Amino acid sequence: MTQPAYVNALEAAYGPPSQAAFGSAVFYDRTSASADLEQAALAKYRYFVGELWERYGEGAWLSAWREIYARPPEATADIIAKLRSISDRAARLSVSLILDEIENAEQARAALSNVFDDPAVLALSVYTIGDGAALSGLLIAGQRAETDEAVFLVFLLD
Repeated sequence: MTQPAYVNALEAAYGPPSQAAFGSAVFYDRTSASADLEQAALAKYRYFVGELWERYGEGAWLSAWREIYARPPEATADIIAKLRSISDRAARLSVSLILDEIENAEQARAALSNVFDDPAVLALSVYTIGDGAALSGLLIAGQRAETDEAVFLVFLLD
């Protein structure tokens, strides 16, 4: 599946799809416009964790799963500001790594904005993820209803 240039830029910053269960990866998918974004995000999270999902059990991986932000339709789109305003302590550590402690941080932030602040993004959610012990991170999910596109950034570290 050919993906848009804005997804390629996000992948250049955060990595292509993987099952590494560690680090970051970008997933691009065409979904039904009526698809449940949370269920699609969970599927990408499960894929990213790979065989460790079964080894440690779904309960461990879902223990940290929580939506910490859902952009209201009337809200100003500013993913960088929204991430920086997250109050959850563990999530804030991930935010710093995603926005500031990454190679070419300015380009990475621009890629995030290009993907998730686009007016075509009609649904945007941020979730906390982790194994309930050492690993924690964030999953950012955005869906464009008119084109049935969804983009997911999964970030998980210890």
